[in-house]
Amino acid sequence: MPTREIIGYWAAVILVLARLVQGFATGGEYGTSATYMSEAATANRRGFLSSFQYVTLIGGHVLAQFTLLIALHFLDGDALRAWGWRIGFFIGGIAALVVLWIRRSMDESLSESHLEAIREGKDRDAGSMKTLFTTHWRPLLLVFLITAGGTIAFYTYSINAPAIVKSTFGSDRALTATWINLLGLIFLMLLQPVGGLISDRVGRKPLLVFFGVGGVIYTYVLLTFLPQTTSPLLAFALLVVGYIIITGYTSVNAIVKAELFPAEIRALGVGLGYALANSVFGGTAPLLYQASKSADHVVWFIVYVTVVIGVSLLVYIFGLKNKGVTVLDREQGSAWAVPVSSAAR
Repeated sequence: MPTREIIGYWAAVILVLARLVQGFATGGEYGTSATYMSEAATANRRGFLSSFQYVTLIGGHVLAQFTLLIALHFLDGDALRAWGWRIGFFIGGIAALVVLWIRRSMDESLSESHLEAIREGKDRDAGSMKTLFTTHWRPLLLVFLITAGGTIAFYTYSINAPAIVKSTFGSDRALTATWINLLGLIFLMLLQPVGGLISDRVGRKPLLVFFGVGGVIYTYVLLTFLPQTTSPLLAFALLVVGYIIITGYTSVNAIVKAELFPAEIRALGVGLGYALANSVFGGTAPLLYQASKSADHVVWFIVYVTVVIGVSLLVYIFGLKNKGVTVLDREQGSAWAVPVSSAAR
């Protein structure tokens, strides 16, 4: 892309548009990836296997921190500003081509009999937006409310918090801040399968309730004390506690939503509910934090995040059942060794 010196402010416009397209594409993949991983998993390991969706998502953050770390080691400030910032975008472009090649060779997650039943279905609107809003609006609303608190916490804890670390440590200790964030994100990434395994034992609801309670209590602590912390160990510890809390949401978010919809509408229902909540609450969190920080009213942002997490916590407690037979259980077998036919009755 041409630089600002060549095409002026259009360089910024094109860059923002490119990032928006990238964001739309990534967000659009959420529903299908969550659906695929949930359907392809064995019944008693759905939580564990579907948790790898966030392993890869957080892995992207880890690769970004690695890229920054390497760039800081080998490039000076002028080189980094002149062309070094493009390295991450170049890696992302290559990765997209690799993913395109991988997905073309992936197996179908549904059984052949299920696919045949869908092909022979006479209702052409079965997987349409119309059907989603008229027949499946309750699980769609549930996905939106489940996601709201989780996504605002994820952006606050894994995007805003590392930015706070960088700001607090400053340019003189940029390497230290990058190492803190890198190690913290690696820890968060490795936690996801652990959370998934736990959910396969105790159910999805206890982890979500754990996240909700923890998020309501800890958001104030994190955003109040992290900007005041100049000790690397203490900053890392504050991040780690936050990452343990949000793992209660991130490790099960794919499976708990995929279990709410039948196969013909699952990807659309999960994807749309997530995208709406993520756009309203998650994607705006960094912007709102910076605005509240500039106005010296960070406490308003803390209250806002806490309230949104609190609303989702109420949904987790009163809107979800633990170890109940789900739509996915009826299609592919129970995750809890419960006879689906008798449970359905």
